Amino acid sequence: MITVLLADDQSLVREGFRALIDREPDMTVIAEAADGAQAVQLAREHHPDVVLMDIRMPGTDGLDATGRILTDHTTSSKVLILTTFDQDDYLYQALRAGASGFLLKDVRQAQLITAIRTVHAGDALLAPAITQRLIERFCQRPAPATADGPATRDALTPRETDILKLVAGGLSNAEIAHRLLLSESTIKTHIGRILHKIPARDRVQAVIFAYETGLIEPRAAQPQTTERPNHR
Repeated sequence: MITVLLADDQSLVREGFRALIDREPDMTVIAEAADGAQAVQLAREHHPDVVLMDIRMPGTDGLDATGRILTDHTTSSKVLILTTFDQDDYLYQALRAGASGFLLKDVRQAQLITAIRTVHAGDALLAPAITQRLIERFCQRPAPATADGPATRDALTPRETDILKLVAGGLSNAEIAHRLLLSESTIKTHIGRILHKIPARDRVQAVIFAYETGLIEPRAAQPQTTERPNHR
């Protein structure tokens, strides 16, 4: 059973999401929070699998709450951000804090349920269209200085660099496999190695790493590979 914590200051929004989630046989809402501080407290008490987190809430906002939940080693909860996107200037920081993805608040029922399952399975939610908007809005700013950034990037093999560029372009494992003429299992193995080397929690942070280290430039054309596909 996938357990979900809802964090939103609007009770009608919480009621709507609860109705959708509790309708699924393999999901249940175990708690609701009206602000970030309450979300942190309930996450510590209930250890939900997934937290649906609004950003704009009174008092402790969703950004601060996300950071607190994901740095709490007593829980393995994943955070899925709920946003109106165009107004949420802190979204990029929330993803850097470790959130596993984000949804627009007008998300359709099927998309919400799929997103929760995706995040629960350990994957990140990165729709190509939304990824590009994220890049354009939040990545055109000075990257934070990191002592090991370039060295870590250089640790990637040419193949891993190619795959990371495609991940940053919003491609799924299946699409990357088709592009490089490899199996999905091979792509998954490569991505696991990339995440370990960077290091990154998931695909979201891998994308952020790619842009912050200059591997990919905002508004750049479709990523180009540095070696020919391996016909295996």
